[in-house]
Amino acid sequence: MTFSPIDGSSAARARTRPRPPRDARATISRFSFHAHLWLGVVSTIALLVIGVTGILLNHKRPLGLMPDVPNEPTAPFIASLSLAQVADIALAEVAGAGTEPANPVTAIDRMDVRPRDGLVKVRMRDASSTEVTVDLGTGKVLHVGPRGDVFLEKLHSGEVFGGPYILLSDFAAVALVITLISGYWLWLAPKLRRPAGSEEGV
Repeated sequence: MTFSPIDGSSAARARTRPRPPRDARATISRFSFHAHLWLGVVSTIALLVIGVTGILLNHKRPLGLMPDVPNEPTAPFIASLSLAQVADIALAEVAGAGTEPANPVTAIDRMDVRPRDGLVKVRMRDASSTEVTVDLGTGKVLHVGPRGDVFLEKLHSGEVFGGPYILLSDFAAVALVITLISGYWLWLAPKLRRPAGSEEGV
C-alpha cells in the first residue's frame, strides 16, 4: 500500500475551499436569542408597569378606585333630566360657595349615563378627575369624589406622559410578542435538531 503526499497546492485549495452556508435554523436561533435577551431587558419596566396597573384596574371596584353607587331608577327614563340639566347640577356641586359654575364644555370630561341604575356619572376635567353621580329622575347628588382609576388607566396606556408616549405601550406589546415567539423557538429548536428516536441523557 502506498501513500501519496499531499502537495502544497492541494493543501492551499483545501484551506481556501468555501465554507458551506450557515444553517438557517442556527441563524434563526441566534437572532431569537439576542431578540429574547435585549427586548426583555429594554421592555422590563414598561411591561412591569402595564402588568401591575392592569391587575389594579381589573380589581378597581374592590380596591375602592371606582366608587360603586347603588341606586334604583326614581322615574321613567323618558322623564329623565336632560344632559344640560345634569351638567349644571354637577358643576354647581363641585363649585365653591359663591363661585360661578364653570363652562360645561370645558370643565366636563365625560358623562356616563346608566338608565338601568337611573343615574349619570359626570367626570370633571380636573387634576383629581372628580366624579359627581346624579340621579336621572330627581337630580339628587348621590356621590362626589375623585376617580382613582383614571390615573391608572393613563399610566397603563402611557397617556399620562403625553400623547406620543402611548407608543411606549405599543412597543412593550410588540416586544412581549417577539419575546414569547423567540422563547418558544429557543425551546423548540434543540428538539428539532435531535435525531429521531434519540432521548435526552442517552
